[in-house]
Amino acid sequence: MNLGKQEVESKIVSGVVVELRTAAPVASASAGTMPAVAPHPTSAGTMRTRRWLFLGLNIITVSALFAAMAAMMAMGGLTSIEYVMLFAYLLTLPWLSIGFWNGIIGFAISLGAKSPAASVNPAVARASDLDPITTHTAIAMAVRHEDIGAVIDRLDAMHRDIVRSGWGGQFAFHVLSDSANPAIVAEEEARIAAWQRACAGTVTPVHYRRRTDNKGFKAGNIEEFCAVHHADYDFFLPLDADSRMSAKAILRLVRIMQASPEIGILQGLVVGSPSRTFFTRAFQFGMRHGMRSYTLGSAWWQGDCGPFWGHNAVIRLEAFHQHCRLPLIPGKGPLSGHIMSHDQVEAVLMRRAGYEVRVLAEEDESFEENPPSLPDFIKRETRWCQGNMQYLKLLGTPGLLPTSRVQLVLAILMYLNGPAWFLFITSGAFMAAFTTQFGSIPLAYGLALFAVIMFFNLTPKLMGMAQSFVQRDVAKTYGGRARILAGLIGEFFFSTLMAPCVAFGITICCIGLLLGRRITWDAQQRSREFLNLREATRSLWPQTLYGFVLLAVLGTLAPWALLFGTLIVTPLCLAIPLASGSTLPSLGRKTRHLGLFDIPEDRAARQPALLEETAAQAA
Repeated sequence: MNLGKQEVESKIVSGVVVELRTAAPVASASAGTMPAVAPHPTSAGTMRTRRWLFLGLNIITVSALFAAMAAMMAMGGLTSIEYVMLFAYLLTLPWLSIGFWNGIIGFAISLGAKSPAASVNPAVARASDLDPITTHTAIAMAVRHEDIGAVIDRLDAMHRDIVRSGWGGQFAFHVLSDSANPAIVAEEEARIAAWQRACAGTVTPVHYRRRTDNKGFKAGNIEEFCAVHHADYDFFLPLDADSRMSAKAILRLVRIMQASPEIGILQGLVVGSPSRTFFTRAFQFGMRHGMRSYTLGSAWWQGDCGPFWGHNAVIRLEAFHQHCRLPLIPGKGPLSGHIMSHDQVEAVLMRRAGYEVRVLAEEDESFEENPPSLPDFIKRETRWCQGNMQYLKLLGTPGLLPTSRVQLVLAILMYLNGPAWFLFITSGAFMAAFTTQFGSIPLAYGLALFAVIMFFNLTPKLMGMAQSFVQRDVAKTYGGRARILAGLIGEFFFSTLMAPCVAFGITICCIGLLLGRRITWDAQQRSREFLNLREATRSLWPQTLYGFVLLAVLGTLAPWALLFGTLIVTPLCLAIPLASGSTLPSLGRKTRHLGLFDIPEDRAARQPALLEETAAQAA
């Protein structure tokens, strides 16, 4: 049943204890009036061809990789353990193959298209930087127990940038709080009230609302905002507590949405903010190169069924309110109740309603903070793992498009990768230690297959690096080709050491879900000067214990197997010192001095204004 705005407000007022506003939001005559529009007929056949071609390439690739492994294991006759290993291996192949082809296709598009982003999203070409902003957009950030000083620093920098753009009257900022801790609430209210007073003389209002309950978590917070304000704005732009976007990036997304009534969600590409710690610098350097070709390639076949990452995207508010309300999953286990990883579900519901979900597949001053240490990264991944596993209960949702169901399946498989690899490794270690089955396998065959799998795994980053090498202007922003190559080599060793620790953490999470253990969601650790050994031990002792058990078994009963197991055993055994050492301030200073892992914002003569202002406020 649809409720009017006043009825909705009366139903939720008991859950709202404070509402501080500088002005009422500006009502838009066009808000909520846009009907769903079918995809362009001229592109339907092209998208169908692309998807069938992409499916065919992946079926062939997965079949070939599986056949190669099955042939190797069958050399001594297949045993029950080998069947388990083959099953686990098969679960890892879809993501491996998709990543490979996304990287290859994205690299080809980046070289062959005049405007790569427009070639995979025709709406990009419909808007220009001179188009007037005729719509109203709410910039909304949901917070719960966050460092409110850092939050306001980021929002204030964005606010200043929006006002400077000359279009500030078309935007309003909303801070949507779910905080419950009395001390945090008091500071939150005081700091935001001070910020509101500072912004009172501008044309861009600032609003603050706090709920007394955390019903539905972040998604519930956003849903309540949409219920109240769906008639007040044309679009809204959700932000995470660590998000930042320049006015240039925001205005570009809004202009494209204005010119494209068929789009319900337009997701901007989000990159890591400049960082000072070794861990984050190495991580975001690899991500920056890996996502460039990968995102282009995925947009080529996903098209109007694109991704939504939950933040830094412009969304058609009335359509979202009407069609993207999340269901409550029945049952009592950890996969029941409110949906945790809400973003991709909202994307497929928007697409079911007839609206397109598109990505702007290029870097455009849209930033987020990356986790500051290995345990913080693992904690974030396990939260997402629990959320994505809930999709198992949503695959049968009526009316979803085939591509949307595929995306939900892939989101599940992404977090089954870690457990599948560890099932494969544990089974292989048992077989190596207690059977002679591996004796019939030629060493060269095993090493060659291992090299192929590693190449497939690295392809997105290699394609991103190749793109930088080919495009001299891009290479220059990273400090030149030599620095890119040095960074990729360093990041390869770093990610190789970190990956088993992350995969094992996700494996523990999945086992916990099977046993009925639910992960709690609260504020993330977004900044850290140093991770000491005690904190690292508290988080990573399971990885270390498993690593030493594996080392003892293989070292005693099958020393030859350590040739293949070194890249797994070594990182696990050294997880604690590696996690702590990668946050050493001196190591971060050294990489900054050498320019190792520099991203364009590190080397720019002048950073985007919002980054400079946020850094100045934090200092």
